Amino acid sequence: MKQLSLNALSLALCALTLAGTAPELQAAPNQAHPAASAAKAPQAVKRFVLHTNVVDGKMVYVDDKGVANPTLNVAVGDTVEIELFSGEGAEHDFMIDELGVASPKFSATQKQKLRFQVTQAGEFQYYCSIPGHRQVGMFGTLKVSGESLPAATASSNAAVALYAPAATPLRAADPAAVDIAADPNKLPAPMAAHAPRVQKVRLETVELPGKLDDDTSFTYWTFNRQVPGPMLRARIGDTIELTLANSKDSKAIHSIDLHAVTGGHGGGADTQVAPGQEKTITFKALHAGLFVYHCATPLVPQHIAAGMYGMILVEPEQGLPKVDREFYVMQGDMYTQRPIGAKGHQEVDLQKMSDELPSYYVFNGAVGALSKTHKMQAKVGETVRIYFGVGGPNKVSSFHVIGEVFDKVYSEAALNTIKHSVQTTMVAPGGATIVELKMDHPGSYLLVDHALSRTGKGAVGVLEVTGDSTPGVYHSGAL
Repeated sequence: MKQLSLNALSLALCALTLAGTAPELQAAPNQAHPAASAAKAPQAVKRFVLHTNVVDGKMVYVDDKGVANPTLNVAVGDTVEIELFSGEGAEHDFMIDELGVASPKFSATQKQKLRFQVTQAGEFQYYCSIPGHRQVGMFGTLKVSGESLPAATASSNAAVALYAPAATPLRAADPAAVDIAADPNKLPAPMAAHAPRVQKVRLETVELPGKLDDDTSFTYWTFNRQVPGPMLRARIGDTIELTLANSKDSKAIHSIDLHAVTGGHGGGADTQVAPGQEKTITFKALHAGLFVYHCATPLVPQHIAAGMYGMILVEPEQGLPKVDREFYVMQGDMYTQRPIGAKGHQEVDLQKMSDELPSYYVFNGAVGALSKTHKMQAKVGETVRIYFGVGGPNKVSSFHVIGEVFDKVYSEAALNTIKHSVQTTMVAPGGATIVELKMDHPGSYLLVDHALSRTGKGAVGVLEVTGDSTPGVYHSGAL
């Protein structure tokens, strides 16, 4: 069932009363009509209390008896009152398309009381229209017994809507948008050898408007206000105490699933954090390698596509071989209602996400993140190591550097598997690799996904190499 547009909702809200946001709406007096008195149904007031929660990994409405997504039983002619509030703190609403019922958004601090009269018999789906919520379980049934009232009677019993949300216009780029692209140069330094120890890490989930492209913004969901989230670094045997805090300004629950963690759904089972809350997990780094982490709150692909991914490197006991420079790069696919190049504020498109049809492919969260926003630089003779991962949520990357060959590839980021002289390496969504290359010639080297149509959708970065060319490696022209 397609969600009504806001314009359609504005026209449809002929039976809605909202206590707390407007004076209680009274039904208009019955108009003289021969069918009205004959078909008039008995009237009662049916009251329900629904709060929201996450149950068995799904977002749901829960009644005062603890039933998830309960069937609401009423009769034709009844007036329905529903008290709504957010039990877990995230933002929600309540919709019934066929009856023209739509509540304002509500959260833990914004309860709503919805009042409307039913004049149609049948079964109608109620649901939350916040993007992603219906898809992960926020819907139930309003069951109306009896016979539908004739159209004239139904019309005469309708209330005049005082609440009618305006259609959302195409917005200009958010003037408050900030650079969210993680600097590929900023990652923890290699770790000196040490006995297993405890590390304490704190991450904050923040929802904020960010710069997706020139004159284009997007509402990102982030770890520590950047995409990807901060790179974490440990040694095998270390114990990590990780605290995840969710900003009080967030509208959604967030969490973290680290692929390096054994147990607890990677931490996702115990870090479902409501706005303004925080939770802590403790885990031991049992496996060396480079691992992705991401949000694990339904609708998981939506949270990932909005920017909620990063990586943790677990070094072996002896550490990794020394190199001259290290870079931190992640690829993601993004799904927006308008195509790449459209100016303004881009909104998420969940249907495109479900169909796996990205509008953008980005390195470090935004178009131009590794060419305009941040610079990657090296010198001839230096060995460069790139920690590369794919947040996804859906697409494989064919990682390649135009004009170079990878001297070493740690295949699938497994540190005991090294391949040499590799041109392009495949990285799955939720996967990673580590590549090393010695720079033998100056120039601009392009980081790409070798599914090259994606370069036009944002997946391109630049590594600038300066210095004198190694003799005999390359020159323009004949010998």
